[in-house]
Amino acid sequence: MISGASRGIGRAIALELAKEGANISFSFANSVKEAGELEKEINSLGVKAKAFQVDIRDFEAVKAWVEESKEFLGGLDSVINNAGIVKDKALALMDVSEWRDVLNTNLDGTFNLSRSAIITFLKQKKGNIVNITSVSGVVGMPRQTNYSASKAGIIGFTKALAKEVALYGVRVNAVAPGFIETDMLKDLKEEHKAQILKHIPLARLGQAEEVAKAVKFLVSDASGYITGQTIIIDGGMSIA
Repeated sequence: MISGASRGIGRAIALELAKEGANISFSFANSVKEAGELEKEINSLGVKAKAFQVDIRDFEAVKAWVEESKEFLGGLDSVINNAGIVKDKALALMDVSEWRDVLNTNLDGTFNLSRSAIITFLKQKKGNIVNITSVSGVVGMPRQTNYSASKAGIIGFTKALAKEVALYGVRVNAVAPGFIETDMLKDLKEEHKAQILKHIPLARLGQAEEVAKAVKFLVSDASGYITGQTIIIDGGMSIA
């Protein structure tokens, strides 16, 4: 199960896992056309895929999505909490709604899906949760107090839950992307992009597929002794 997978990083994750033979249930908020196209593309790979329009902020809706997904997939192996939004603004100018919308989507959404799936994982004594956080939650970013707070919260959530469920064979990890070439950055002015690249040792933006490969590793048996960790994928920005 992947939340927010119709575009960007979520889409890349869905395709990467489908190519490995995984059946996919994914959610989307408003991108009906893109969700339908992704569903068809995954099905063409010889695996099953189904798109669900879900408000990730609504616990009961997410709970229903999990139950429908278990029936569609024939079980549940992994959950990827990817759905997220940004509403950047200086704190002095930020509306309460801009704070709450980001926290409700990014942090509450992660709780909603994890909470709805965790009982299944505990009962079967296996399962994987991968949370998509951000380098903003690791180092903090100006004009992103809402986003940085939500993503830092996800890192804390990851560590706490990993300790809580480890004895049941359930692993919980996170991936923290830096500046990745997705729709979120498509309107970035060239001069702004040039300024960003000055702070990235590898001197380029990341690709969604690079994040997806890290997620693939974390849900595979190859990472069987890894839990509670956050893999930073930012071209070295956070150490520069």
